Amino acid sequence: MKGYVQVYTGNGKGKTTAALGLALRATGAGKKVFIAQFIKGRTYSEITAINNYLPAVIIKQYGMGCFIVNKPCLEDIEAAKKGLEHVSEVIASGEYDLIVLDEACIAIYYELFTVEELIRVISRKKDKTEIVITGRYAPQKLLDFADLVTEMIEIKHYFKSGVEARKGIEY
Repeated sequence: MKGYVQVYTGNGKGKTTAALGLALRATGAGKKVFIAQFIKGRTYSEITAINNYLPAVIIKQYGMGCFIVNKPCLEDIEAAKKGLEHVSEVIASGEYDLIVLDEACIAIYYELFTVEELIRVISRKKDKTEIVITGRYAPQKLLDFADLVTEMIEIKHYFKSGVEARKGIEY
């Protein structure tokens, strides 16, 4: 089966959730899954669930926390670049059927690495490998490169009325 490159972007909620749903589906079909999370560096509920219930899924974080309200520091940039280097090896290995690059678009937006670097890395994929890239602000060059692009659009969000992120729903 041929693998494609998918991008989930936009300002709406659900990009990571959709990618994790695809990872769950792939796991159920006996496929090997690798998830790389850029920017993120704390324990989100999906990490706990994967570690406790889906030992066949490998998930790695390449972030120092979450700097979204500030600017990235040198350590953030180094963590992302090392992560992209590791992901390049994972992709080239051909070991995984599905590879999720969560928040890679945000990493590009904050200049942790370039879209050209990301495209060079994902171009190493084996024919059978499916790659999903998530995050707001997907650059046009990545959209043009991808085989499938889904945009999540925010119509209404309860955050605007003061609802804080809830464990098990937003993180």
